[in-house]
Amino acid sequence: MTAIVGVALIAAAFAATQPWLDQHFLPSFFLPRAWYVRIETAVRAGIAFVGFLLAVVARSRLAGVAARAPRTIGRAALAAALALAAGEVVLERVHLRPTGWLVADEEPQRRPDARLGWGLAPARTGRSIIGGRTIEYAIDAAGYRVRSDRDAVDPDRPTIVFAGESVMFGEGLAWDETIPAQAGAMLGIQPANLAVHGYSTDQAYARLAQELPRFRRPTAVVLLFMTALFGRNLDDDRPHLDPGLGWHPAEQSPRLMALAALLVPYRTTRTVEVGVRTTRAVLRATVELARARMAEPLVVIPHFGSEDDAERLLRRRIVDEQVPYVRVGLDADWRLQWDRHPNAHAAHEIAAAIAAQLRHGEARR
Repeated sequence: MTAIVGVALIAAAFAATQPWLDQHFLPSFFLPRAWYVRIETAVRAGIAFVGFLLAVVARSRLAGVAARAPRTIGRAALAAALALAAGEVVLERVHLRPTGWLVADEEPQRRPDARLGWGLAPARTGRSIIGGRTIEYAIDAAGYRVRSDRDAVDPDRPTIVFAGESVMFGEGLAWDETIPAQAGAMLGIQPANLAVHGYSTDQAYARLAQELPRFRRPTAVVLLFMTALFGRNLDDDRPHLDPGLGWHPAEQSPRLMALAALLVPYRTTRTVEVGVRTTRAVLRATVELARARMAEPLVVIPHFGSEDDAERLLRRRIVDEQVPYVRVGLDADWRLQWDRHPNAHAAHEIAAAIAAQLRHGEARR
């Protein structure tokens, strides 16, 4: 039996080729591609090594132990099962937060929302020290990021509406450095920053659909999408949409499974396919929503460094010709210090690309 397990581990290590891993472990915003591949390679090597030990080195020894002390092995197995059960019971008493909102008190502060999962706490200013700078996050009464607590977005003015997550919000950036603020200044049009930290693409769309009717004269709607954040669209521990844009409440997995999924973000082929179809439907719906209000739709797709084959394939599967979009290539070093978010220069490049496309009134496909 030990030899069979060892051979199975060795076979699994060899079967988990890089294309297979790319299919089931999606691009990460928080880890560079090279690191991700190194980790995967190290894990494969470790599995193969354990398999070799079981199949060749430890087979006879373990067989001898099993023959001499079968009760000891049974007790160990029972103890392991009881430990897992006890761990699940203990974790049931712990409130596990969604993967998009793991830290309750981080700035900008959020509050629960029954339909969206969470939203920004309105009418307050939070501060965070990032890269040695104190960054102010001023949020108006509607829950939009603004320059200061003395400002507010005027829904009666011509407005470019921006939707997304922390990249669009401007994590680690002063107001004037954010993508919406820079694009609005370039075009001379008021920006409305609806982005919320931790949002998936369908959450950003749901918030946009909820808020867009407030604006009397929206001139454009800009939604940010990144393949590095696509994995977030597959999480069901938050309210989410299906490919038909039907709404579903957050689902609670067993606590140990949720922790395991956080540490080992394996995705089945079916889960990825549903996520692709849902994201594609959300992007199309965003375009339709904007055009229904006579606003110019635009999906902006920033990308750090070179785009590898796995990311390119994923992008092409999701963003089709029915969606006006602009891709923005960014230097891999244009990030905040000690952070993976875009720095002010990267935000400027994204804003400039948005402004150029909106000036022409038609996005390049």
